[in-house]
Amino acid sequence: MVVAPAHAQSFQFNTIVIDGNARVGDAAVLTRAGIAPGQTLSAGQLNDARRNLEASGLFESVSVVPQGGTLVITVSEFPTINRLTFEGNRRVDDEALSAIVQSQERQVFSPAQAERDAGAIAEAYSSQGRVAARVNPRIIRRSENRVDLVFEIFEGDVVEVERISFVGNRLYSDRRLRRVLDTKQAGIFRLLIRSDTLVEDRIEFDKQVLTDFYNSRGYVDFRVVSTNAELTEERDGFFLTFNVQEGQQFSFGEVSVVSELPNVDGDAYQELLKVRPGVIYSPTLVEAEISRLERQAQREGVDFLRVEPRVTRNERALTLDVEFVLSRGPRVFVERIDIEGNTTTLDRVIRRQFKVAEGDPFNPREIRDAAERIRVLNFFAVADVNAREGSSPDQVVIDVDVEERPTGSLNFGGAFSQEDGFGLIVAFTERNFLGRGQTLGFNFSTAEEAEQYGLTFVEPSFLGRDVAFGLNLEYSETDSSFANYDSESLVFRPSLTFPVSERGRLTLSYSYLEDEMIERDPTANGPIVQREIDVGEQVASALSYTYTYDTRDRGLNPNAGVLFEFSQEFAGLGGDAEYIRTRGKVIGQRLAFNEEVTLRATLEGGYLSFNGGTNRTIDRFILGPRVLRGFEPGGIGPRDLNAEGSDPDPLGGNLFVAASFEAEFPLGLPEELGIRGGVFYDVGNLWDLDGVDLSGGNVVGEGGSFRHVIGFSVFWDTAIGPLRLNFSNALSKEDFDEEQSFDLTISTTF
Repeated sequence: MVVAPAHAQSFQFNTIVIDGNARVGDAAVLTRAGIAPGQTLSAGQLNDARRNLEASGLFESVSVVPQGGTLVITVSEFPTINRLTFEGNRRVDDEALSAIVQSQERQVFSPAQAERDAGAIAEAYSSQGRVAARVNPRIIRRSENRVDLVFEIFEGDVVEVERISFVGNRLYSDRRLRRVLDTKQAGIFRLLIRSDTLVEDRIEFDKQVLTDFYNSRGYVDFRVVSTNAELTEERDGFFLTFNVQEGQQFSFGEVSVVSELPNVDGDAYQELLKVRPGVIYSPTLVEAEISRLERQAQREGVDFLRVEPRVTRNERALTLDVEFVLSRGPRVFVERIDIEGNTTTLDRVIRRQFKVAEGDPFNPREIRDAAERIRVLNFFAVADVNAREGSSPDQVVIDVDVEERPTGSLNFGGAFSQEDGFGLIVAFTERNFLGRGQTLGFNFSTAEEAEQYGLTFVEPSFLGRDVAFGLNLEYSETDSSFANYDSESLVFRPSLTFPVSERGRLTLSYSYLEDEMIERDPTANGPIVQREIDVGEQVASALSYTYTYDTRDRGLNPNAGVLFEFSQEFAGLGGDAEYIRTRGKVIGQRLAFNEEVTLRATLEGGYLSFNGGTNRTIDRFILGPRVLRGFEPGGIGPRDLNAEGSDPDPLGGNLFVAASFEAEFPLGLPEELGIRGGVFYDVGNLWDLDGVDLSGGNVVGEGGSFRHVIGFSVFWDTAIGPLRLNFSNALSKEDFDEEQSFDLTISTTF
């Protein structure tokens, strides 16, 4: 039997009739359908034409029907959006929601786009912790094929992170690890603090910071195995659990430098290394050593040098041997640096963050460092720095894409201290003045006993160099309760600050100071203070320097650091006063007991050598609770007991020394309360009135004696600012000292 071949049905149309289209022209319909008059079409191709029209998103319904030699295409167009509204939204306003959705008025309504917009709105609510939010897009038919699009929103309640816990952590407690995370447990101030909501992106960030935390402490094998967010039984909160694997702690073993370049001496570079065997391993320290070696190569004119760290594990000794290999990198040059997205910030502010310019050898590490410096400026919400091939394989173009953010701030706040009382604080700061990267600030505070007004200007790149030029102008008035006089002062101080080492900075400044002691009650002062008041206004013109060395953030040990400050001020360049004022301070800080306890020690002192003018009380050192707790401001040191009808006059001193030893620790209270405790021991002495006219007075304490104080502190990180309460008891003091067993300070901005 012979079977005849089957032939697919085909159609050929002389005429195509399109019906139902009002906005979309006939030609556009045929183009989107993919057919043309006279074309021979199969049944499958007709079906494809219908699907093409449906997929265009322009029509609610489509039919393609052959009628003899005529093809009839009937469409029903989607309506246009007449009005777009939101209902049920109280936590997010209409303007913010309008910026989220893609559907717009006077555009064609698309059901698929409306569903996507509903999902975007729900996601916005979810980022605020309202994971139960529901959004329903609804249309209201209007005349002329128009609709009103309404997004009906059920916001739901905030679902908080009720508890954050960890599984697998043996070395650090849950309390310590929670301090690392950006996500926080719900607390009593949750209306003001939004970090206790569950946000997926934030959890990913938390996983990274946990990894960085452990890696910087030598646990190079640490990893977050999993995270689990479980709804509570009442469905009003989450239990967030991090399952971690800590691994072993590694230290640096042998650290060496090997050169593969004939003209580079590896031994000379070996001497530059700061890391020594036994130091806890940290990738940050390795990166710092690589940068140090590459900078040295640049100073010596060795181009295209690359430093590759080769790490060898010693599992038995738990050490990592690091060999820094100096080799020749590819000969690639920087063709140009393209900057886009900056509308206010000048190009030069961004360009000066690069240590390379067009035509210089390309160094990938330097480009990464420049990108980090741009982000640290905090001028931009987005700052992406990427390198791409230029006009030839040995040329690189660096693209800098930024998105600017507001850089001005106006803060209102309040402060309270036992020393100055309550006060209002107002501060205006513009960190990118006129797009030049300069800082301009104005502030004033109106404490009950100390008013202060200040103007600050900083140019961070003076004359295009790594030198900051600063200008400060301050005016203050005091109405102090510990003395029987008022005071006024005016300070004009320009300065230059520049680095002198990796962690050291030097500030050179000039100061013009006008100050005056003002009589409050003619009968209230003794003869010594009265003579100082009678001097009237005294002017000091001085040069000074301040050296600062700080390892607290980037030292070899992430759990310990030191701050050292030393300054001298030389007055006598004109003016009425001639003196040398010397001050020094050392602060050492360390985290102990698995970083649960902060140990802090401070030693500071000062010496004033007065050689001309009148050595007044306001020129000498006066110690307050910020230096020595347990005593009122001016509560220790020499004083004149011959002030008739009033309290003795505190005279201050030319010499002081003070030390403080403090431990801060958790109290076992719920972490979300933000309350920690502390104990402290302070010791200090203030003495010496050399150069002061003491005639007619009855001075005690000129020779000085050490005071010893112990106490207990409560630290409370409240939503309105950090609060500190000090309860102290003087173990050793003089009869004429003025004690202060309780001190409270708090400050905030809003």
